[in-house]
Amino acid sequence: MNRQIIYSEEVDEFLNGLDEKTKNKILYNISLVAGGKIDSNLFKKLDDTDIWEFRTLYSGICYRILAFWDTDSGALIVTTHGFSKKSNKTPKKEIDKAIAIRKEYFDQKIQSHVNIKTKNKKK
Repeated sequence: MNRQIIYSEEVDEFLNGLDEKTKNKILYNISLVAGGKIDSNLFKKLDDTDIWEFRTLYSGICYRILAFWDTDSGALIVTTHGFSKKSNKTPKKEIDKAIAIRKEYFDQKIQSHVNIKTKNKKK
């Protein structure tokens, strides 16, 4: 099962700020998940949230890209932002940021759906 990954602008900026080897390692791990491999070493749901994290350990540094599923659009994973850290624990502020981005994404999606329905009724 192939999954589509949507990269946010913030994730693109994060990846482009990394050296080429690190960026390629992260993208390789994401491609494994996109290809159907759900391995908690690579992609893990964060407890009690709808947020998941792409996980890459490279050269002793933990890289994380947070994301969420949009199952209404098929097997779509939307990334929110990325960061590096030294410990295994994901900082609460990073999780809160991802939750806020997820909420905004779905609020905008609902609003655009309502706007489309309203336009169709006017015709």
